[in-house]
Amino acid sequence: MRFYVSTAFLDTREIVEIARAADELGYEGLAIPDHVVNLETLSTRYPYTDDGERRWPPFTPWPDPWVLIGALAQVTRSLKFVTTVYIPAMRDPYSAAKAIGTAAYLSGGRVELGVGVGWCEEEFALLGQQFAGRGRRTDEMLDLMRELWQPGWTEFDGQFYTAPRLEMTPVPPRIPVYVGGLSDVALRRAARHDGWIGDLIGLDQALASVRRIRELREAQGMTMDGFTVLTPLTDAFTPEHYRRALDGGINGILTMPWVFYAGPEASLRDKIDGMRRFREDLDLEG
Repeated sequence: MRFYVSTAFLDTREIVEIARAADELGYEGLAIPDHVVNLETLSTRYPYTDDGERRWPPFTPWPDPWVLIGALAQVTRSLKFVTTVYIPAMRDPYSAAKAIGTAAYLSGGRVELGVGVGWCEEEFALLGQQFAGRGRRTDEMLDLMRELWQPGWTEFDGQFYTAPRLEMTPVPPRIPVYVGGLSDVALRRAARHDGWIGDLIGLDQALASVRRIRELREAQGMTMDGFTVLTPLTDAFTPEHYRRALDGGINGILTMPWVFYAGPEASLRDKIDGMRRFREDLDLEG
């Protein structure tokens, strides 16, 4: 089982030390969420809570993931960085591909691109992008970005984006793409790529999603070999829980280990101590 430390809602100034500690303690990676802005008033419902309200209060930090990864890569050796999740369709594909590719290049291939189609219509409008059709644009953007990350000249002729003969340098190492979301559409999209990222869900729901992805991949003649399933689990916290998850095809866990020991308001020192204790308690070497 691979464990990733979530940086959601953390003080941005703490993240460098969290990354250093995660790297030294042998965690697989660091998970970095994405929003450009947090609007005071929304008509769009947040889709991952029962009441439609956001999980975070105003003035919660949302550092740019690619600037952050570029910095963190310089103070870590083996730690990977996954976005949970980045919204390509809110951006133009060339700027997004350049930022992602540069971070992957500077990190020596430690970037894992977690993507979603987005839920906040007002944020799309503010950035000058259409909310409608964002799923199809996301699919095409991923195809275009893969072309832009190849060495040599490339061209692209799609429904939404057309690129004349061009090149984008530096060329990054291969960037795996993981798709986030709980809907069947999201699972179908994930099954076509390298992995799936879940949300705050229970183990049974996560395992059911894995079974669905397995069916979808088998229908396309693909196995689950090399496929990443990365999710937080609301009801898993013992070695037995994690063994059941791994047996069911979940090979990555998003976690905030300090919550189990010091609670969500832990100091930086307690966060790092919680990361160490979690690793020792679960014998993460195995």
